[in-house]
Amino acid sequence: MWLLSACLPASEAKCLKRGVKEVVKSIRRGSKGLCVIAGNISPIDVITHLPILCEEANVPYIYVTSKEELATAGTTKRPTCCVLVMTKPAKGEITEEVKEKLESEYKQVVSEVAEATSALF
Repeated sequence: MWLLSACLPASEAKCLKRGVKEVVKSIRRGSKGLCVIAGNISPIDVITHLPILCEEANVPYIYVTSKEELATAGTTKRPTCCVLVMTKPAKGEITEEVKEKLESEYKQVVSEVAEATSALF
């Protein structure tokens, strides 16, 4: 899936936040990115507040089918409810080449997400 392929380079560059607590904390602190939420979470109450939080912070979000696929894309073995794909690392610096690659993939994915959601309405 094209969306999950954007998570792998972000994970390698330490620009990925995994799990509900980390994602919520990052969004509340003002981090911008793309929030990817798994759809097969039980109980669903764990993630019901995330779309509202993302809309208030102007952070685009999208659902994927499986938390296992999301974990694989984020290079973890543990299934993950949600991830926040950012273009800037939380700590440290990244090279210009990696930064340009991340930003181009991020812009491409965000535009495709916006296109997909606008087609629904």
